[in-house]
Amino acid sequence: MSYHDPVMLFESVDGLKIDPNGIYVDVTFGGGGHSKEILKRLGDNGKLFAFDQDKDALENSIDDERFTLINENFRYIKRFLRFYGLTKVDGILADLGVSSHQFDEAERGFSTRFDADLDMRMNQGDELSAYHVVNKYEEEKLSSVLFQYGDLRNSRALAKEIVNARRNEEIKTSFRLKEVLQRFLPKAKEHKILAQIFQAIRIEVNQEIEVLKEFLIQTPELLKEEGRLSVISYHSLEDRLVKRFIQNGKFEGEPERDFYGNINVPLKKVGKLIVPSTEEIKKNNRARSGKLRIAEKKK
Repeated sequence: MSYHDPVMLFESVDGLKIDPNGIYVDVTFGGGGHSKEILKRLGDNGKLFAFDQDKDALENSIDDERFTLINENFRYIKRFLRFYGLTKVDGILADLGVSSHQFDEAERGFSTRFDADLDMRMNQGDELSAYHVVNKYEEEKLSSVLFQYGDLRNSRALAKEIVNARRNEEIKTSFRLKEVLQRFLPKAKEHKILAQIFQAIRIEVNQEIEVLKEFLIQTPELLKEEGRLSVISYHSLEDRLVKRFIQNGKFEGEPERDFYGNINVPLKKVGKLIVPSTEEIKKNNRARSGKLRIAEKKK
């Protein structure tokens, strides 16, 4: 199995409207699929910088003098690009969520399919793990995580069950967590509910919503005029943040207006929401929930 099948590969890279001599950033390098496609379209003077906090991804680094891989979380994009003397770029691509590799490596604890230690850290150097969330969070906080990030209506009952079970014995593995919550997992919906529970814990562990917000806020300043932002998201929370930021330049409330009442936002959307084709979903089931939004920095 490949490290990661890039979702909407051509659509997302097409969205960047590549200038062969431009400077581009792939903030979610993973298996390097999107990066390789960008490099194909760059000339000798083009440059590509990529970010990935997962040390496993470093093994996929591309031997190309136009390419630089930065082993950091993309929430620090501005800081690390500045280290390389960059304050403006022509385009930024983000493919959010978990790579196929992370799901398929049993010991990483991302998947409901394997019995593994509760981990789920994208950066294995981080302190907060799924074990800590499940065993140390207070009931109310755990309930909030499950409701907010997993869209689980019965989050209070789930949190209560986890807290009661861990009083007797720590919940150390994914299968033990599944066992603890078995009565909430009817056969017909078991996989779906478990996926929502694991998603919620993973988002909390990796601070994915905070990271996305911090990243998006930096993009207008980094993009040159008419520079492009191409973002693929996989659940409604992420997609809503991306959509609102492109529309309003902020995540909540009304967009800023100038003296004459005109909306004053730094980005403008390009085209409509793009979703994977039926053909792509058949080849790669993990693409099914992908949503691609493209925006351009206004002149």
